[in-house]
Amino acid sequence: MITDRYLVGTRLRLRRADFSDGGCELKLTQKVPMGRTGAVQGLITNTYLSPNEYDLLASLPAAVLSKSRSSVPPLGIDVFGGHLQGLILAEAEFTTDEEAQAFVPPPECVAEVTHDPRFTGGRLVEAPREDVLEWLSEYGLRPE
Repeated sequence: MITDRYLVGTRLRLRRADFSDGGCELKLTQKVPMGRTGAVQGLITNTYLSPNEYDLLASLPAAVLSKSRSSVPPLGIDVFGGHLQGLILAEAEFTTDEEAQAFVPPPECVAEVTHDPRFTGGRLVEAPREDVLEWLSEYGLRPE
C-alpha cells in the first residue's frame, strides 16, 4: 500500500509504502520535469526518512493519494483508492532509452498515457473524478 502526500505549494511528495512483509519505507521525493520525451523525462531526488522525520513532514498541508502497487517487471501496477477508485495504471521503468523503445506493452494495456501529464500523481491527486473520467473518454474508455 502506498500513501502519497503532495505537499501544497511545492514539487515535493511524501511517500509511505507499507509492504506485505510488514516493512515500511518512508521518503521525500522531488520530481523536476526536463521537458523532453524518452525514458528519462525528469530528474528525481529521493531522501529516505526516519519515522520522526516523516511524522514532522506529514503535519504539513497536503493532497493525499492512496493506491496499492503490484510488481510485474518491468511494470509497477497501481490500483487507486479514494476519489480515483477503479483507476488502474501500469508504469514501466527503464535505465536506457533503448530499453524503453524496445518495450511492447502487454495486450491487457488498453491506453498509452505516458506522455499525458494529466496522469501523473501530482495532477491526479487534485483532479475531480469527473475530470479523470473525461480524460479517459479521450482514449475511448468509458468506465462506470
